Amino acid sequence: MTAAQRLYPLIACASILFSVVAVVVGQFDPDPHLDPLAITISEYAVADRGGVTEVAMAVLGIGSVALLAGLRAAGAPVRGVPAWLLGVWSGALVVAAAIPTTPIGADLDAAAQVHRYVSVAAFVSLPAAGALLVSRLGADGRWKPVARVVEWVALAGGFGLLAITYVALPGDRVMIGLVERLLLGAEVALLAVLAGWLAWLVWGAAAVRVAGRVSGARAVTRGRNFLTYHRFIASRS
Repeated sequence: MTAAQRLYPLIACASILFSVVAVVVGQFDPDPHLDPLAITISEYAVADRGGVTEVAMAVLGIGSVALLAGLRAAGAPVRGVPAWLLGVWSGALVVAAAIPTTPIGADLDAAAQVHRYVSVAAFVSLPAAGALLVSRLGADGRWKPVARVVEWVALAGGFGLLAITYVALPGDRVMIGLVERLLLGAEVALLAVLAGWLAWLVWGAAAVRVAGRVSGARAVTRGRNFLTYHRFIASRS
């Protein structure tokens, strides 16, 4: 990997962390009378005059692009459909951040329709990508340690999709805010697992190897000094 490619995992991890913090902050800022359990994040974002939530969505989308680039550069088994799905997730987040929905209670206009469809694409694509990656990660020695975790968070995302489909259609939006936030939490957890393990493979494992080489070199040096000393003593006796 080049020096620039080695930065991808760090960018991805920083983007995920920033987005989580910004979204949490955005939930408390817009209006104390808004119920986060009953309205979606997009509806909350409309009331967010500072645009914190939109910025968080855009940053998460850009960080997801960096994650995909880092996975490909590191030779992770993501090529094909999983890579395309991760790309859909990333692009949909950026578009959803740039094109907000309508205020609460207003009729959906063309922009809000676009926002709705790209949001659906984002919510569906990431759990699907995770599900497809499970067997691939399990067959790759470097990624096998996180295959089971990816399986569980992808499964949680799948259940979240079923739940939000129900509450958005026959469920009359009951607790839709809570369900959407739980779904988003599972999807961000999936990104965090992939980004964190990628950072370990690129930076942590490399640091361990360097430390091992340094320790080995010191051991060799000590051994040579020991032999030199004993030879010196033997020559004097």
